[in-house]
Amino acid sequence: MPDIRAAGGARFVTGNIMRHVVVMAGTGAIGLIAVFAVDLLNLFYISLLGQRPIAAAVGFAGVVGFFQTSVLIGLAIGVGAVVARSIGAGTARAARHIAGSGLVLMVLVGLLVGLGSVALLTPILAALGASGETRSLAEVFLMISSPFLPLLAAGMCCSALLRCIGDARRAMNVTLLAAVATAVMDPILIFGLHLGLSGAAVSTVLSRCVLATLGWLGAARRHDLVARPSLRALAGDMATILHVAFPAVLTNLATPVGAAYVTRSMAAFGPDAVAGQATIGRISPVAFGLIYALSGAVGPILAQNVGAGRSDRVRQALRASFTFVLATVLVVWAILAAGQDLVVRAFFASGVTAELVHLFCSWLAAGFLFTGALFVANAAFNNLGYPVLATLFNWGRATLGTIPFVAYGARFGPAGLLVGQAAGSVIFGTLAVVTAFLVVGRLAGGIGQPGIGMEIPAGTGNTVLATLAIRPWLNRYLPLHRHTRSGGEGV
Repeated sequence: MPDIRAAGGARFVTGNIMRHVVVMAGTGAIGLIAVFAVDLLNLFYISLLGQRPIAAAVGFAGVVGFFQTSVLIGLAIGVGAVVARSIGAGTARAARHIAGSGLVLMVLVGLLVGLGSVALLTPILAALGASGETRSLAEVFLMISSPFLPLLAAGMCCSALLRCIGDARRAMNVTLLAAVATAVMDPILIFGLHLGLSGAAVSTVLSRCVLATLGWLGAARRHDLVARPSLRALAGDMATILHVAFPAVLTNLATPVGAAYVTRSMAAFGPDAVAGQATIGRISPVAFGLIYALSGAVGPILAQNVGAGRSDRVRQALRASFTFVLATVLVVWAILAAGQDLVVRAFFASGVTAELVHLFCSWLAAGFLFTGALFVANAAFNNLGYPVLATLFNWGRATLGTIPFVAYGARFGPAGLLVGQAAGSVIFGTLAVVTAFLVVGRLAGGIGQPGIGMEIPAGTGNTVLATLAIRPWLNRYLPLHRHTRSGGEGV
C-alpha cells in the first residue's frame, strides 16, 4: 500500500510557492475551462435552434444547477481541507479513512439534493420568475439531469482528493475527459437524434458517469487514497468533515442565492434579457477559468502548510494568489474588450442580449478582480480554521452587496442591474482581502510544531478554530500517530 506522504503527497510544504500556485491553478483551470466550455458550447448549439425561450430556459436551469453544485463544492472543500491537513501532518491512515467517509457523505447528499430538486421543481422555477414555455423547457432539462447528481458528487469528491495529494494532472484529466465526452455527445443528441434541450440534458448525465468513473480510478485505484468506511467511525468522520464543510456549504449557497435574485430581477425585462445574462454566465467561467480554479487550487497549498506548521509559507501563498488574480484579470479583460464583436456574432446575439454582452466584455469583466480576491480569501478562511468568515463574506455579498445595488441599478434597465451587481463585489472583495491577511497574522503565533498542525492561539475564544484543530480527530489513530513521530509513516 503506497505511503501518501513519501509519494509526494505533502509536496506543498517545500518549493517555490508561486510555482505551486501557478501549476495547481493552471492544471485545474484546464479541466474547469473544459467543463465550462462545454456549457458554453451547449448554449451555442441551443442558439442555433433559433428559439429565445430555449436559451432563457438554459439560464433558469443553470441557476438551479448552480444551487446543486454549490452544495457539493462546499462538501468537497470540507473533505479536501481535512484530508490535506492530515497529509501535511504525516498521518496517511487518517487521510484515507476521512476520504472514504467523505465520499459516502457526498454521494448521500447528492442523492438527497437531486431528488429534492425534482420534487420541488415547479415552485422553484416559479420563484425564479420562469413562466410559460420557458419554465416547461427548464423543467424537462432538470427532470433528466437532477436524479444523477450523486455521480457528480462522487466525481467532484475524487477530484478534490487528487488535488489534496498534489496530483494536479490527473485531477485535470478527470474533468477534461468528462467535458470531452459531453462535447462529443452534444451534437449527436441535440441535432443527430433531434432531442433538442433534452439531448443536452442526457449528454450532461453521460458526462457525470465519465467524471465519477475516472475520479474513482484515480483516487482509489491509482493512489489508494480511499479506505473502506467503517460504520463505527463513519459518524465521527462525517462530523469532522462537516466542521469545515457545513460553513463552506453555507458560504457557497450565498452565490446562487444572489444569482437567483439577479435572475428573477432580470426576468422582468423579458426572455432576451435573461438570455443575455445566461450568455454572460457561460462566457465568464470560460474566460476566467484560472480564477475559478485558483479557489480550489490554493486550498491544499494552505492546508498542507498549516498541517506542517509553516505559517511563513501560508502568508506567501496568500500573497502569490492575489498577485495571480490581478495578472489574470488584466490579461483576460483586455482580450474580451478587443474581441467583443466576435463574441456577440458567435452567439447570434441582438438587441438587449447583445447590449449586455458588450457591457460585460467592455467593463464588467474587470470586476472579476474583486470576485477572484473574494474566492482566494474564502479559500484561506476555510483552510485556516475560520470558515465562518467565509460564510459571512459570501452572504454579505449575496445580500447587502447584491439586493440594494441590483434594485437600484434595475431602475436604469438590465444593464444598470448588472452594473449594480458588480459594484457590490468591489466592496466585499476588498474587505475580504484585508481580513484574510489579518487572519494569517493572527494564526502565525498559533501554528504548532511541524507535523502536528494548528494549535489554538491563547485567548482567541474562537470555538470554530478549536473544533477544527487536528489533534482531537486524530486521537482515533493515536497509535499510528505515535509511530509516525518516532520512526516514519507507513500505511
